Amino acid sequence: MALMLVISPAKRMDVVEGPPFAQTRPAFLADAQHLARELRSLGYDGARRVWRCSDALARPNWDRLGTMPEDMARDPWLLSPAVLTYVGIQYQHLAPQVMTERELGWLSSHLRILSGMYGVLRPFDGVVPYRLEMQARLSVAGQRDLYGFWGTRLLEAMVGDGTDIIVNVASKEYAKAVVPWARKAGIPVVTCIFGETRASDGRVVQRATEAKAARGAFVRWCAERGVEKAEQIEDFAERGYRLDRDRSDAETLTFVRCSEKR
Repeated sequence: MALMLVISPAKRMDVVEGPPFAQTRPAFLADAQHLARELRSLGYDGARRVWRCSDALARPNWDRLGTMPEDMARDPWLLSPAVLTYVGIQYQHLAPQVMTERELGWLSSHLRILSGMYGVLRPFDGVVPYRLEMQARLSVAGQRDLYGFWGTRLLEAMVGDGTDIIVNVASKEYAKAVVPWARKAGIPVVTCIFGETRASDGRVVQRATEAKAARGAFVRWCAERGVEKAEQIEDFAERGYRLDRDRSDAETLTFVRCSEKR
């Protein structure tokens, strides 16, 4: 079975210059341009309401919108590769900057980044920095939100790439754009949870910051080992995590972190 990992983007993005270079255009480039134009048509105050952020964050993002649709269409090698452009805890631990050529090749074939603006991205799709979360309140193309706008198309794009089993390493906000559709289509989904046992009641809880680090480490671990089958991911053992088989089933793999210092 062709296995595909899906992860969330990061809010912060930086333009990256130098190798490895972007190689491909996003599958939904025209839709991304349309969304950028829709945001621009709202004016500054309207866009800021969609973004729900401070003026200090909104201003540079508004300035980018001025030429964003055109910038998105530039040749890929003149843009930043998606997997290197996102900046955040998850991507720091994924660490594509120090991966081997073989590991980067694995990412290209087995990793997709879900995006409110671009829909779904391959690691070396050329992108421009943007701000648009999947759960943003943006009504477009007769749809009340971005979930409706993207519909089944993100899943269909992955199926078109040969995906027949999805390993969900995304946050709930982004997983919602693919997982329900995959289940309706009968495509297996395995969701990975990275948590700690709470002393008060023994429940497994995910701490936001640590979960992001674990997701990045998990993707890197898979790339290093060239994982091809879902069964292989059960052996993940980084950052003190081990699979808790009693809390896992066919649809959910729960990795629990030991309380001892690493």
